[in-house]
Amino acid sequence: MLKQSLTALIIGISIICTAVIISGAYKYKFKGEETITVTGLAEKSFTSNLIVWKGDYSRKMPDLKSAYSLLKGDEITVSNYLKSKGIKASELKISSVEITKDFIRQNDNLGNNVVTSKFDGYTLKQSIIIQSTEVDKIENVSREITELIEKGIELNSLPPSYYYTNLSELKIGLLAKASADAKLRAETIAKNSGSQLGSIRKANMGVFQITGDHDNETYEGGGAFNTSSRNKTASITIKIDYSVH
Repeated sequence: MLKQSLTALIIGISIICTAVIISGAYKYKFKGEETITVTGLAEKSFTSNLIVWKGDYSRKMPDLKSAYSLLKGDEITVSNYLKSKGIKASELKISSVEITKDFIRQNDNLGNNVVTSKFDGYTLKQSIIIQSTEVDKIENVSREITELIEKGIELNSLPPSYYYTNLSELKIGLLAKASADAKLRAETIAKNSGSQLGSIRKANMGVFQITGDHDNETYEGGGAFNTSSRNKTASITIKIDYSVH
């Protein structure tokens, strides 16, 4: 009888110990899985240090030889003009000649079906691209390029595009600031909730955006990349999960 009572007592103690261990393990696991998720943000304004300006000019004549001769004369005039404005040969690129045959389509009396196509001459076009780190100089040239119209050249000028050559360094710096911002937010939340901030569980970089200053641009899901403004703002977000205890 005593032996049976002792056995029952040992079994009971074992069950209690096992329950305590399991309960403690569950509490530890539950506590270890508690996290705080925060999003850090960093922004920086900067000025573009690279400008790209594009334009093109064309000639149209009934015969190809005459059109080509006029276009080559325009190329010389354009090149000399740009050189007089301080454009270096290394900054200027002139494309090969594009040739297009033009036709006039004639419809039937009802204006529905094309009856004939009449040859209307050749249009020859060349494009110019200027790329430079001397932003002020190229901006002035892009505004003054219409002076070539006075020389009989039909030049189409596009708005300049602006870029920044140190984007990698800028992005790394923003990531560091965004991470610091996220940690500060997490520490504030943990402190106010009576907890202590632990280690990083997971971190995901958000969208890297470049928007023009005062352009009222909207943030895009895939990331905006402004090229029309000289002065820009770069921003980045980072989402971090911290453990708390």
